[in-house]
Amino acid sequence: MKQGNLIRRKSVSYAKWGYFFIAPFFVIYIVFQLIPLISTFYNSFFETYRVGLKQIGPNFVGLENYKTVLTGGNLPKYTANTFILWIMGFIPQMLFAVILSLIFTSSRLNLKGKQFFKTVMYMPNLIMASAFSMLFFALFSDGGPVNNMMLQFGWIDEPIRYFAYTGTTRGLIATMNTMMWFGNTTILLMAGIMGIDSSLFEASRIDGASTWQIFWKVTIPLIAPIMAYVLVTSLIGGIQMFDVPQILTNAEGRPDRTSTTLIMYLNNHLFSKNYGLGGAVSVFIFFITLIPSIIVYKFTMRGYGKKGGRR
Repeated sequence: MKQGNLIRRKSVSYAKWGYFFIAPFFVIYIVFQLIPLISTFYNSFFETYRVGLKQIGPNFVGLENYKTVLTGGNLPKYTANTFILWIMGFIPQMLFAVILSLIFTSSRLNLKGKQFFKTVMYMPNLIMASAFSMLFFALFSDGGPVNNMMLQFGWIDEPIRYFAYTGTTRGLIATMNTMMWFGNTTILLMAGIMGIDSSLFEASRIDGASTWQIFWKVTIPLIAPIMAYVLVTSLIGGIQMFDVPQILTNAEGRPDRTSTTLIMYLNNHLFSKNYGLGGAVSVFIFFITLIPSIIVYKFTMRGYGKKGGRR
């Protein structure tokens, strides 16, 4: 009995150490995400703004901030702007990523220097969006290198005002988003394709399947979880688009606010210290992000069972 008690005393329980190692994540999440999220919902029910040096509020106003945001007429316009800019950047991003991932993972092509090309593709993702925006602003300004080059070659008679037209401004924003993120998307899709058992491709070829049939019937279904992840994260990032249009249009959303995004609209309220309306806009952005993300995830993953295989 004494020996048994001694063994039990010397044994160490490691179960509590698991909670010790995961505690920092929960502490950081509660302090920097959960508490601000709750305070945002709380502030959205109060009138809080500043006039000069005078602070007004906080005064409880219920749903008045939400009514102001909805009836102001700007929220639907800025929501449409945000989704248009995201779609314009996401479609070419996915096309380039799918094509490049298929090329780099093809056993038939067996390209050399893959690591170099992957590094080059990923490098734009490492550049700050603000630096990218300033570069494009300098390149495509009225007296910038692009206009000067086209004038010298005689392609145009006068400088093109790229930032005076809705299509060109949105096109530049979409181009920057595509360039910054297609490398990251390519690497994710490559990882998914390389994780597919090569015997599945070989069996498909033996059965007489064409390259196009293998792509649609084998590759796409098996990388659907990764594509769903890319789609959802890209949608969330697109709704939170801010720095590129903010810098490129000098915070004006020109022309005629057609490139103003939801976060730029929110930033205007925060800049003017109107925290009540800012909280209401933040709540709308939260649900605008949540609902499409759930729909997209459910739609893309509807054919998968609990263990990740297709039903």
